[in-house]
Amino acid sequence: MLKKFQNHINEQLPFLKENKLLIAISGGVDSVVLAYVCKKMGLNISLAHCNFNLRGIESDADEDFVLQLAEDWELEVFIENFDTKKFAADEKISMQMAARTLRYYWFEELKAQLKFNYILTAHHADDNFETFLINLSRGTGLDGLLGIPKVNGAIVRPLLPFTRDDVEKFAKAYKLQWREDSSNSSTKYLRNKLRHDVIPILKGINPQLLQNFEKTQQYLNDAKSIVNDKVDEVAQNIVSKTKNNGVAFNINEIQQLNNPKAYLYELLNGYGFTQWQDILELLIAQSGKQVFSNTHRLLKDREYLILSEITNLPNESIKITYSQNVVLTPFGKLSISKVASKDEASKSTVYFDLSSLSFPLTLRKWEQGDAFYPSGMTGKKKVSKYFKDEKFSLLDKENTWLLCSGNDIIWIVGHRADNRFKVTDNTTQILKITIQ
Repeated sequence: MLKKFQNHINEQLPFLKENKLLIAISGGVDSVVLAYVCKKMGLNISLAHCNFNLRGIESDADEDFVLQLAEDWELEVFIENFDTKKFAADEKISMQMAARTLRYYWFEELKAQLKFNYILTAHHADDNFETFLINLSRGTGLDGLLGIPKVNGAIVRPLLPFTRDDVEKFAKAYKLQWREDSSNSSTKYLRNKLRHDVIPILKGINPQLLQNFEKTQQYLNDAKSIVNDKVDEVAQNIVSKTKNNGVAFNINEIQQLNNPKAYLYELLNGYGFTQWQDILELLIAQSGKQVFSNTHRLLKDREYLILSEITNLPNESIKITYSQNVVLTPFGKLSISKVASKDEASKSTVYFDLSSLSFPLTLRKWEQGDAFYPSGMTGKKKVSKYFKDEKFSLLDKENTWLLCSGNDIIWIVGHRADNRFKVTDNTTQILKITIQ
């Protein structure tokens, strides 16, 4: 196995040889073997162990084992203890999901703070097949049938070509020590039930099960590649950027496709949505209708579906005093300065007659009934009418801020200043404000 592992790294994952690697190690046979073969190859590795405090003295014994292993092998090791039960209760998620969330969040912290390039986990071919069956049993699309990816961003799984049997035989042949997790023998979890009750029957029917599964996944990946090419081609006519870093999908173009629901799934399945029928119905819904995932929302706005990230930006007003030169805002930084002369104004830079302003200025979201006197025009205009004339989307309106002097709007930030506060020939002091 060691020679096969070396060939696999050289041919499929050569970038691991030149980078700083963090290995997730539980103390079980899989992660111990992964750490050992990486060490034998001379890779630049450190170890990271999570104590989830779910199995009492067993969990502590796992931690002690990993510490001793790191000392014996002269490897750097990081240990973190978690109150997993409390986290699961607070977040209202399963214990397994809580452990997974805590584990990967900590790994990412270590990676960022200590400049690791990749995080290695010890998933192997049996784990991959179990994931395939779990996804299949719950109902899944093509992505779910692809199982565990070999490389997913900074997460790399070098043992995927090897079976559980390969790993255990190697550990015994090299007289490696490891810890057995007693919870792995329980069949109350779906994965363990498949591992102990279902997969042995399938292997009994076909001893080449995992080898044939590997071929099937290659075929599925080939099919996925074709699908991706077609989706990318279609997306050129459908997808565009919005002013506020959102993504717009042209409804008319989507409706002309042979299977709009399938294309919407391929375009949106990376954003956590599950309500695919509701998303399909957005195509014929009234403007303002929305569908949410945990991280994003999809909004119907006239001829478009607008995808945007859910953010917790403050909606309360911000006060700006006379002496402030820099103001940090949800949309960027405002630089404020007194200048001797006025250059050409733009959407991001405006000039005001300082004597016409009353401090503190107020930065706030727009409200129904707001009105201003647009620069370059005569007369008053409702902000809502300005939005309509400028073809603001619902998302654009939500993200628009107003800079006010007293009750008067002096600037629709990033768009249009108010005529009443402009610099004239009689102006003696000029205030310049720029968005950065």
